[in-house]
Amino acid sequence: MPRQIVLASRPSGWPTPANFTLTETARPELSDGQVRVRNLFMSVDPYMRPRMLGQPLDGGAVGTVIETRSPDLAEGDLILHALGWRDEAVLPARHAQKLPLIEGLSPSAFLGVLGMTALTAYVGLFDMAAMQEGDVVFVSGAAGAVGSMAGQFAKLNDASLVIGSAGSDDKVRWLREIGFDAAFNYRTAPVLAQLRDAAPDGIDVYFDNVGADHLDAALVTLNNYGRVAMCGAIAHYNATEPPAGPSSLTLVVSKRLTLRGFIVSDHWDRLPAMTADVTAWLHEGRLQHSETVVDGLENAPAAFIDLLRGGNTGKMLVRL
Repeated sequence: MPRQIVLASRPSGWPTPANFTLTETARPELSDGQVRVRNLFMSVDPYMRPRMLGQPLDGGAVGTVIETRSPDLAEGDLILHALGWRDEAVLPARHAQKLPLIEGLSPSAFLGVLGMTALTAYVGLFDMAAMQEGDVVFVSGAAGAVGSMAGQFAKLNDASLVIGSAGSDDKVRWLREIGFDAAFNYRTAPVLAQLRDAAPDGIDVYFDNVGADHLDAALVTLNNYGRVAMCGAIAHYNATEPPAGPSSLTLVVSKRLTLRGFIVSDHWDRLPAMTADVTAWLHEGRLQHSETVVDGLENAPAAFIDLLRGGNTGKMLVRL
């Protein structure tokens, strides 16, 4: 029988394995226009934590059509869809995107370097933060899926200096290997002190995946007319009380800063441009991507909890 992960209880603070249950489900007959998909990979992302409100879990997944009642998709087609957290899904064909098979790339790439991950970094850096040639760019959570793309995109578009923060010395070394000019471990010393050392002349762009002390440090370090793409705030997702606001918020006025939040699903029109650029960079060998892969649907909750604690480098995936 098909299996899925559902919430046994809504997490309060940090999620635990007890919040999740692996259940078996019925296999419904297809209606006209529907397809049945055997999932190959599912995505695990920080944004899922605030959405854990008691509904069945979902998220990005790549799978193979195993049964179809749609003229638009055939058995064997590889598709991208939004019904992860299960090993088999039934959905309208119109809610699926048919994917090409690209030699040398795992289908999982469409959940990361050729998917929503890369689009988030692309939109945040170029549209929200309006990065320009010569900018000094700081990316928090830089060893994660989005952060590692954002930093490399900045470097590929002639940022003068790209700085990343990460939660371990191994991740810091990896960031330097993939092209970051500077990187630091935020667990070893205050973020502000390390950011000032890395960017003595200030920063022009901040790509925020973390919030908290990273956002405060960025506000202090940003130059006049600096821009912030507010992509996520993982430091706050498991808080049981509302977190304090940035202590340096008045600098937004005096420095004439721009802080702009965004949700990537508002920007699917940018997918063709992102895909064209990223495909070219991959072909040229100028863009690196990493995946942390956990095997088995039953291990998806542990993978998600590990993600929130920084246990991944690059994209966190569950192979089904």
